[in-house]
Parts: sequence; C-alpha cells; structure tokens
Amino acid sequence: MERTLDQLKDIAKEIRKDIVIMLTESASGHPGGSLSAVEILTTLYFNEMNVDPSNPKNPKRDRFVLSKGHAAPVLYSTLVEKGFFERSELMKLRKIGSILQGH
Repeated sequence: MERTLDQLKDIAKEIRKDIVIMLTESASGHPGGSLSAVEILTTLYFNEMNVDPSNPKNPKRDRFVLSKGHAAPVLYSTLVEKGFFERSELMKLRKIGSILQGH
C-alpha cells in the first residue's frame, strides 16, 4: 500500500520519538546515526520494499542490510512501526538477553 507524504511524515515522527526514548532508556547510543536515516528507512519500508510482518520468511521478500551499526535503533523502531514485533521490546535495547543489540 502506497503511503501519502503526510502518512510517511507521521510514521517518521513516531520512529524519531522511539529512537530518542530507546537511547535515553538504554543510556547508550549515538542518536545522530539513527536520526539521520529515519526518512530513508521510512520510505523503503513503507513505500518501496516488499516485506510482510505476517510472513517474514517469505523467500520473495526484499531484504535490507544495515551496515551502519550505530544506527541500529532506527531499524528496530522501523520494524516496530511495520508490525514485526511489539513496541515494548524497544525498551530492552542493549540489555542482557534482549533481541535488540547495538553494534
């Protein structure tokens, strides 16, 4: 489903909020790296890429590789907005046993 510019802006705003909250909660991280990639990931995940949280292992899905480890929080927040996992997981960033680690 193609999103409008206003819808993409709203999604990006939520992702930015999540990044700031995650990094504050974890007391660790680099906000600039994540915040600089918000619009890129928002556009890719919500208007361009073929990804479906209800079928995450679809062999025909698009794949995104984030090689900028300092920006992992933007990917995590984008995946939450897309519905891949619960928002509550974001507060476990960089905690022992969490699925969300840094670089």
